[in-house]
Amino acid sequence: MAALVLVVASAFGAAAAPNARVKDIASLQAGRDNQLIGYGLVVGLQGTGDSLRSSPFTEQSMRAMLQNLGISTQGGQSSAKNTAAVMVTANLPPFASPGSRMDVTVSSLGDATSLRGGTLVMTSLTGADGQIYAVAQGSVVVSGFTAQGQAAQITEGVTTAGRVPGGAIIERELPSQFKDSINLVLQLRNPDFSTAIRIADVINNYASRSHGRRIAEARDAQAVVVQKPPAADLTRLMADIENLVVETDTPAKVVINERTGTIVIGADVRISKVAVSYGTLTVQVTETPQVIQPEPFSRGQTAIQDQTDITAEKTGGPVAILDGPDLRTLVAGLNNIGVKPDGVIAILQGIKSSGALQAELVLQ
Repeated sequence: MAALVLVVASAFGAAAAPNARVKDIASLQAGRDNQLIGYGLVVGLQGTGDSLRSSPFTEQSMRAMLQNLGISTQGGQSSAKNTAAVMVTANLPPFASPGSRMDVTVSSLGDATSLRGGTLVMTSLTGADGQIYAVAQGSVVVSGFTAQGQAAQITEGVTTAGRVPGGAIIERELPSQFKDSINLVLQLRNPDFSTAIRIADVINNYASRSHGRRIAEARDAQAVVVQKPPAADLTRLMADIENLVVETDTPAKVVINERTGTIVIGADVRISKVAVSYGTLTVQVTETPQVIQPEPFSRGQTAIQDQTDITAEKTGGPVAILDGPDLRTLVAGLNNIGVKPDGVIAILQGIKSSGALQAELVLQ
């Protein structure tokens, strides 16, 4: 635990308010991604596809695809398991032009056990407006694997989902009026009033030198509105603004993941002076049944006598004084208690309940 917290201290203790470019802390409202979705088939699986009896929509899709290719599907039902019905999803990047490529994610819909080695057949990807914006096809890359024998099976990762790198070709351009806009709206990835004001001030200082006027205004904690100067080119203006350096500010937070025992402490976290003692109670129950045999030549029967040993051990830690005027002092105080990660988590939760933790406690 000491190494974990000290790493956090070295990461945050260098500077309380680091500098960052505008492009790293804010995004253009008109330049957001758009989600696409489609339904398709993955073929070429080695017996790990959908069973057509349990997944009737897979058979219906196969028949429809073959009929579109001019192949008659009249006859008996196929029992092959080399096809799987999948959902295909992708994020259409902003300002994407027709002919460019993007990655797609493929996820099984039926009872297929693995998509490894399969090929996604041509699938149309539509947006929320029902229009087709891309077409996907290609080999599916699956990171997980499954090995199975007669009496054992091992699985690592997820074998029913994969990706097709560069598998989608963009066919339609999103309607965009970026060049015709009269203003730009910058959205902060981590909303904060102080950072929004500083972004507006940095942009106004730049605009006063370049255009002789103030053009930015912080609308709230998340949005900064930039008015386009009359003679400015909007693309060049955005390129200049996104490279401006801003001193960022973040609220004090302590993030705790109880499942993994991870603790992340921000640089601005403070703790008022408190006394902390931590102790654990360990109860061990041991079952040692004994077999009792009857005497020789007797009519007795073999019996089992239960024997249970219960041991309770209570360990108490020393009382430590925690006073965190800065992060290094706080880390040193936590390490002096000498407890495991779950103990530090319990201590931080108790300090928060007492009102001595001057930060937001986030539990994951």
